[in-house]
This record gives sequence, C-alpha cells and structure tokens, in this order.
Amino acid sequence: MALKLTITKVKAREILDSRGNPTVEAEVVVETETTGKKTVSRAAVPSGASTGQFEAVELRDGGSRYRGQGVTKAVKNVNGKIAKALSGKNVLRQRGVDERMLALDGTANKEKLGANATLAVSLACAKAAAKALKMPLYRYLGGVGADGVPIPMMNILNGGAHSDNNVDIQEFMILPVGAPGIREGVRWCAEVYQELKKLLKSRNLSTAVGDEGGFAPNLSTDEEAIEVILEAITKAGYTAGENKDFMISLDVAASEWKAGNQSEEESETEGNSVVRYCLPKKQQVYTSDELIDHWEQMIAKYPIYSIEDPLDEEDWEGWKKLTERIGDRVILVGDDLFVTNVKRLHKGIRMGCGNAILIKPNQIGTLTETIDAIRLAKEYGYITIMSHRSGETEDTTIADLSVGLGTELIKTGAPCRGERTAKYNQLMRIEESLG
Repeated sequence: MALKLTITKVKAREILDSRGNPTVEAEVVVETETTGKKTVSRAAVPSGASTGQFEAVELRDGGSRYRGQGVTKAVKNVNGKIAKALSGKNVLRQRGVDERMLALDGTANKEKLGANATLAVSLACAKAAAKALKMPLYRYLGGVGADGVPIPMMNILNGGAHSDNNVDIQEFMILPVGAPGIREGVRWCAEVYQELKKLLKSRNLSTAVGDEGGFAPNLSTDEEAIEVILEAITKAGYTAGENKDFMISLDVAASEWKAGNQSEEESETEGNSVVRYCLPKKQQVYTSDELIDHWEQMIAKYPIYSIEDPLDEEDWEGWKKLTERIGDRVILVGDDLFVTNVKRLHKGIRMGCGNAILIKPNQIGTLTETIDAIRLAKEYGYITIMSHRSGETEDTTIADLSVGLGTELIKTGAPCRGERTAKYNQLMRIEESLG
C-alpha cells in the first residue's frame, strides 16, 4: 500500500523579514495514514529590493498599515482558499499540491493568490513530508543524487539598490573556488571579509553594512571596489585568479540602469531593444554596445568568474551579442532576464543568451516550478545558482534546496547578519552529514 501523508491543516501568519518588512510564513500539518502521527513544518518567504518586472506577483496590502507593505491579503488566501483546496491531499505528491494552487490562482503570474502565499505553502509542504519521513529536506528532494554542496558566492561589498553609497554595481562577491569544501570555503571568506573591514577602516571608509551584510563604503570607482577586495584576499593569505583560491563575481543589476528605449532608426542601426544605460549614482551613460565593451574590458583586467544581469531584462539582442563575445570566458548569469521562469529560460536558450541562471524560488512561486527551471537549465548546460533575496528570514530552506537539487553555486550574502549566516551554517551541517 502506498504511503499517504494527509494534509490536515494549512495556516499562515505575517512575520518580519530582515529589512523590517512583513512577509508570509506558512505552517502545514500532515497526518501519517498508517499511524495517525501528526507532523508540523513551517516555511517563510523572502522579498527582493531589486526585482525584475517579470517576477511572479508578491501580494501586498497597500494602504497605510506597514506603509502599504502588509501581507494580510496573502495570509488570508492561505488560511482560506488554499487551506480548503489542499485539505485531505497527499503531501508526498508535491507536483499535485503545487498544481492545485496554480489552478486555484488561474493567472500566469499568481496575481490573485500571491507568489508569497503559494511559495510559503509549497515549501512548508515539502518540509513536512521530509520531516514525517524522518529525512533531511535535501535528501528528500535529491535522493542518492544529493551528494555535494555548492560553492558559496559571498557578497562582501554592496552598491546599487542594496545600499546608500555611491557604488553602482549592486554586489561584489568572492568565491572560494580553491577550497576543498563548504566549511573551509566559509572560513576563507570570513577571513577575507574581516581583512576587508580592516582595510576600509584604515582608509577612514564606512564599514556599515548593506541589506546582505556586505560593506557599503563610498568609493571613487566601481573598479576600486574590486581592487580593495583583491587586496583583502592577499592580506588574508590567499591568492586570486583562475585555478587559485578566489575568484570575483559581480551582480550588476543592469535593469536598474536602463535609461530609455531607442528610436526606430537607432533600433535598425544597433539591433537592440535598449539604447542606453545610465548609472544612477555616477550618471555615466552607455549604449548597449558600449556596455558590452565595458564588460569585456573588465574580465580582461580582473579575475572575474561571473557577471549577473550585465544587461537589461529586455535587451535580448544585447545579451546574445555579449554571450557570443565573452560567454566562453566568463559565466553570464540571468536573474531579471530569466526570473526562474521556464518560458523565459527557453527563449534565452533558443537565442543563445547567457550561460547560467539564478534560481530564486519566490520569483516563480512554487517548489515544482523551481525544480523545472533547474532541470531545464541543466539539460542545456546552464550553470545553476541558488539565491536568497535582500529581504530574508531565518528560514534555511534554500541551503537544502541547493544541495538536494544540485545547484553548482549558492548566493546568500556576506558572512554577517543572522539571516545570512543561518544558510551557511546549515550548509556546513549538511556537508558534515554527507561525510
């Protein structure tokens, strides 16, 4: 007889994320059919500051409460429509659970129920199933294939929408590519982070941190940010470069730089849908082609492993040109471009745009759709990177997802702030359990 774990209760509540804004936490209770034992699990969803326009809808209340950021509508949807629809369902049938919520919403972007409502329930269901089966979540999701941990991409210097400084690139990350595992990788990164703090202090620069725990000093150029990080790597006793200890990654968030659409005449000349980019803090202007040239110069000058969102989410022709130009030398990561959405990823694959995808479950709204995006990416040789959001919670689910679903890398901030270190601590526990 097939095992059945029956959903007996679904409940949500409003909690706070790391920026002090409300978010949704869902609680799911399941009952083991053969024993009657009840199992309870919870999951909370994060929220982004720099969000792509094609992400699934994060349902907010509007009005004056919490400055319009309340999520009582999403909570009500969980406690009412979703709870009723999932009552009596077998939690082991994750795809069936998620498809029931998708049908209940009935929209392409989850605007009725809210992706924050559906994802909280979807993840809580998976966690409840794993707990009832007395399995770690990563093992429940990945089976025997869950046998390794991802390389961390630690955001140690912030700019863009993640800070109030004068740096336009949103994230400067370090990757301990030479580390033998996550425990040593975390240690290496933490040591570099502390050296960076000392360096900034010695230059009378701010060591206040941004949303993701990285420092947010005012610097003369974005390149200076890379150079001070490389100096910190050296002072910590490590090396930077290909086949060495560390590489550097950038999250540009270029959709925040888009300055306007081009004219028909310019479109015929340039072949791009976005004519110019304007760095919002330094007010420097680039055309799409000039920005492509800029990134090519950057990877020639510095040990850059990957560049995330180097162009706008609608600049498909620019992405294609950039991938053709430097895609064999650097990882080009689509975040706003793909938004964990298989339809947009299919388009990127077809056009030859990028060679990696950032995976943010709250961009799409269910675990099943997240899994589908990872599977499609892997089928076509795209690197997969599990990611947090700038507004996080202490929930560590993405650490288990990264191991269970086999993403090569994970982004979850600096080795600073509890909501960030919680994920790294969970990855170290998982590595220990893998032996």
